[in-house]
Amino acid sequence: MPYDLREIAAISGMSGLYRLVRPAHNGVLVETLDAQGRRSVASARNKVSLLHEISIYTQDPEQTVPLTEVFDRIYQKYGQELPVTHKSDEAALSQFMGEVVPEYDRQRVYLSDIKKLVSWYGAVSSRLTYQSAEAAAGNEAAVQAEENDPTTNTLSTAGAVPDQSEAADDAAENPEAGGSKATRSRKKSEE
Repeated sequence: MPYDLREIAAISGMSGLYRLVRPAHNGVLVETLDAQGRRSVASARNKVSLLHEISIYTQDPEQTVPLTEVFDRIYQKYGQELPVTHKSDEAALSQFMGEVVPEYDRQRVYLSDIKKLVSWYGAVSSRLTYQSAEAAAGNEAAVQAEENDPTTNTLSTAGAVPDQSEAADDAAENPEAGGSKATRSRKKSEE
């Protein structure tokens, strides 16, 4: 994954791309992917589309090309400077797309999609560093190892919900914290 797109998102109702910072009380805290890096909260009502989950349709209905691979193809062919912009004419944009993803489905990939791809690539390439395939493979392996590690808690409850070992310790120390109904009712009858 040459560009790490796991934390980059497009958000409905908000123009541009955003880096996800952390969950917030009423949505998610995001930072613009531009020079200013302004932070704001994307409401829970907004649809958040992570770029690493987006793919381009191909002529084979069973096959798509992930956006990370498309960005890699663009970088390999053009580097950071594209020959087109999102304001280029339809013929130039279609030719660009045909050079990058020759197998793209011309019926399901619209001109607006190509314009969005070009503008997204410009935003990503200006703010993120391109990683070589070896470095990307190393980072991907580290992420997979962390995801598969049972000691790593990827979803945090910020201590609001203790894990099972903490709950058992609390129950042993505090008779009112745990135990069955029968134990609690027996304790009430003893009082």
